[in-house]
Amino acid sequence: MSIIERLTEDMKAAMKQGDKDRVGTIRQLRAQLNNARIELGRDLTDDDAIKVLTNAAKKRKEAIEMYEKAGREDLVAKEKAELAVIQEYLPQQLSKEELEAIIDAVIKDVNATSMKDMGRVMGQVMQQVRGRADGKQVQELVRSKLQ
Repeated sequence: MSIIERLTEDMKAAMKQGDKDRVGTIRQLRAQLNNARIELGRDLTDDDAIKVLTNAAKKRKEAIEMYEKAGREDLVAKEKAELAVIQEYLPQQLSKEELEAIIDAVIKDVNATSMKDMGRVMGQVMQQVRGRADGKQVQELVRSKLQ
């Protein structure tokens, strides 16, 4: 079952259970996926859907940070609930150790020795971990290893 089909089925189940928050989040995701489908002019693959969902998760994480700084705990809780729903549809996130192993292998493959090589390393690492790791976390780890 594709991600889009799962979203549709889960939305129906949430509607039957009366879970308005979950229904609302899934509707937002389906709208974003539909917009991406229209933009691309074709049906979305699971990889396309993962990109859209990853972007939605990233926006929620940024919003959580901003709301925490502003002391808006009510909005933090809402964003965290939405993020939890989104993460159900994303691939399992890599652990820090798994991510470091991938980064070390890429650094070795491209013979990276300094920060000048960061772009090449980041490009290859992000291709391998797409949807399974946060870009900000990857960047921090690569930066620490290349210094």
